[in-house]
Amino acid sequence: MREFAVIAVIDDDVSIRVATDSFLRSRGYTVYAFESAEEFLRSPQLHETACVITDVRMPTMSGIELQTRVRASGRSVPFIFITAFPEKSVRLRAMKSGATCFLTKPFDGPTLMSCVETALRKGPDATSG
Repeated sequence: MREFAVIAVIDDDVSIRVATDSFLRSRGYTVYAFESAEEFLRSPQLHETACVITDVRMPTMSGIELQTRVRASGRSVPFIFITAFPEKSVRLRAMKSGATCFLTKPFDGPTLMSCVETALRKGPDATSG
């Protein structure tokens, strides 16, 4: 089933983007990596994505703003947020908006896998908070 789960990884930090992509691919997932929220929104993978893993802070559109845009378009794909700046107010906002997980960089593989598996198990309506 994993080979059919498309995961989008969105982070302006190339090292995090590449490491997360490689880690998930090694676990059997189909992964598309994007440098920005805008790049993801313009991509053909937007409508086939089963889970979004995104940085909170990015230059032109934050991960939270991306989640809002995706939700406004009628899609309820699960979001996992990652950040180097774990602000409680941002975490609460993300979780209240339906984030599956909110991880602080650096995060470990087992924690990420747990979040991805939870998001995919719950599917498009995956929310917690």
